[in-house]
Amino acid sequence: MCGIVGSVWTDPARALDHATLLQMMSQLAHRGPDGEGFYLDSYVALGHRRLAILDLSPLGHQPMQTSDKRYSIIYNGEVYNFQELRIELENLGYAFHSKTDTEVVLYAYMEWKEKCLDRFNGMFAFAIWDKKEQKIFLARDRYGIKPLYYAFSQNTFLFASEQKALLEHPKVTHEMDYEALLEYFTFQNIFTDKTFNQRIKMFPAGHWAQIKLGNNNHQLERHKYWDFNFEEPEKPLKEEEYVEELEFLFKQAVNRQLVSDVDVGSYLSGGMDSGSITSIAATQLPYIKTFTVGFDLHSASGLELGFDEREKSELMSYLFKTEHYE
Repeated sequence: MCGIVGSVWTDPARALDHATLLQMMSQLAHRGPDGEGFYLDSYVALGHRRLAILDLSPLGHQPMQTSDKRYSIIYNGEVYNFQELRIELENLGYAFHSKTDTEVVLYAYMEWKEKCLDRFNGMFAFAIWDKKEQKIFLARDRYGIKPLYYAFSQNTFLFASEQKALLEHPKVTHEMDYEALLEYFTFQNIFTDKTFNQRIKMFPAGHWAQIKLGNNNHQLERHKYWDFNFEEPEKPLKEEEYVEELEFLFKQAVNRQLVSDVDVGSYLSGGMDSGSITSIAATQLPYIKTFTVGFDLHSASGLELGFDEREKSELMSYLFKTEHYE
């Protein structure tokens, strides 16, 4: 899962001190129990909590830097096509020191800048500091699977995987945003970039942004790099062709997410979605671990009796030959 936190400031007098950075990072400890790291420069602070999935060695430690120390990255996510991108970058002359997708993301940005986002298939939120150009670059995946929040406070830009990390900064106070509260009570969701705190905003999905310290305004330049496209094809395919394409894409999506240097497991509710995913994963990973949660039905009646899906999950586990836990 991992957790990232960072800050950029224009006035050295407002630099984020080491103790505050560590306190902000501590609020993300549950996201990354396998290690922590930080980077402090004249105008930037980067912190990372690591959940090790690929390359469990210290080579996967973050913040990760290029050999010339120009670029530094903190990254939360998975880019599923990183192996293909790595081969492409190696052919362009890049030499890799780890087996992580983090390093692929870093070099992809070096080579293609913001256009690298068009090449990524995955879920991610990351920040890259360019020491030479004094610029911070942030990006979030197309659907916003990985969280990212930010706040401005007196010429200081702050960002983190969770809001409570930002609240550890002395200038980010609790101020209720009543418009966001009304939006939530109306729609059971917040569809804008608001949060319940006026000082904190949600970084939008499918966007990248940057702050150049050399600019006079030091504003967050935000750009959308992806959006939904619901246009109908000019020449629709036959139904069986769509079925075949769906099967191919579904298997590809599941198999890409099985790349890991640690054990892989699957939730198994007994329903169609988790059952379909597990059925594909089980063909690639013998005796994959599956997990389900049940309910005490002694006092249940009526529709509530159907809430416990352990029996269906157990049947699927038997069919797929998984190592099942309840």
